[in-house]
Amino acid sequence: MEGMPRIKSVEPTGNLELLVRFDNGIARTYDCAPLLSRPEFQLLKVPAFFRAVRVDAGGYGISWSDDMDLSEHELWTNGKQPGSSG
Repeated sequence: MEGMPRIKSVEPTGNLELLVRFDNGIARTYDCAPLLSRPEFQLLKVPAFFRAVRVDAGGYGISWSDDMDLSEHELWTNGKQPGSSG
């Protein structure tokens, strides 16, 4: 998607949340808990697996495995400003 910021870093912060920093200097928190309703994301319940998240090449998304990833669009659009409650 044109104009979408790329991901610079991702950090698991506990409680199935990620702190995602983008190349435009903005950080967002992303709650992964709602993903657990989908069978393909069940491994996120394993703390060591959840902490193994990494930024994909080019900053176009993050992934835990070849089969489990999220796009920069999802993280940017549905992420919240750190400290906000909605």
